[in-house]
Amino acid sequence: MKKIIPLLVGVFALALTPAISSAHNHGDKMMKSDKAPSTVIHVVTVSWNDDASEADIQKALDGVHTLAEAYDGILRVWTKTRSAQGNRSHAFVMEFKDEQALIDYAGSQAQKDWYEVYIPVRHRSTTFGIMN
Repeated sequence: MKKIIPLLVGVFALALTPAISSAHNHGDKMMKSDKAPSTVIHVVTVSWNDDASEADIQKALDGVHTLAEAYDGILRVWTKTRSAQGNRSHAFVMEFKDEQALIDYAGSQAQKDWYEVYIPVRHRSTTFGIMN
């Protein structure tokens, strides 16, 4: 009897393994499809030139909103920095409809037009492209 109980527990555990594995994998798939968007988030942290005025900075940030109107691949933008760490005073985010939209954005006319306002006042920036 002492040998049969561990054997039965082992057989029962082996029988449940495929069901547990399937449920776990199904949960991962659901999480990715239900919770993880297919869009690409483009995060930029910025420090401005010392001589950049508040008006110039605001014009550059307003230009991010103009980008969303001028470039079809941008779905949403965020430009109001709530908090910042280090030597960056501002950040903005652009949400692209997919990876190809972000790739096509580089060098687009919309980007070139915005750069005319942004680049002259930008000291340094760090960019992150984030996707699933």
